[in-house]
Amino acid sequence: MWRWIAFYVRLTDRISDYVGYLAASLIFFMGATLLFDAVTRNLIRMPVHWAVELTQFTLAAYYFMGGPITLKNDEHVRMDLWYGNLSVRGKAKVDIFTVWCLIFYLGVLLAGSISSLAYAIATDERRFSIWNPSVIPIKSLMVACIVLMLLQAVALFFKHVATLRGEDLR
Repeated sequence: MWRWIAFYVRLTDRISDYVGYLAASLIFFMGATLLFDAVTRNLIRMPVHWAVELTQFTLAAYYFMGGPITLKNDEHVRMDLWYGNLSVRGKAKVDIFTVWCLIFYLGVLLAGSISSLAYAIATDERRFSIWNPSVIPIKSLMVACIVLMLLQAVALFFKHVATLRGEDLR
């Protein structure tokens, strides 16, 4: 059984790494889009109305895609008033409790995002702007990334249990 769990943890970590590195590369795309907007608006005097909105969509994708790798690398925000003074096993016990709170939160978030995506598909929801883009792609990405964050949270649970048992799943 531990072999399958170790495989699951490694696979989830690898997917989170890949998605996270892909998210990091979106910064360059956002910069290029905003530079293109600045050049067309100020030098050519022919503004493109879609550039800022595309950058907003890309920024949302950046946040969604960065979530799983943030969980994997344990780089999320934590109140360190007393947690930092705990032993490794003590931290693992606290993390086992808090990861279930995270899983509950992500489950509620997933239910809401699926509902929002279903509404967007049913109504062909679009942004009210000159460009008028569909929101279905970004909402689909949101659902996919929340699922990946849930998978990563379960992998974190297994890692914390392994820490309590004195094992390493990496």
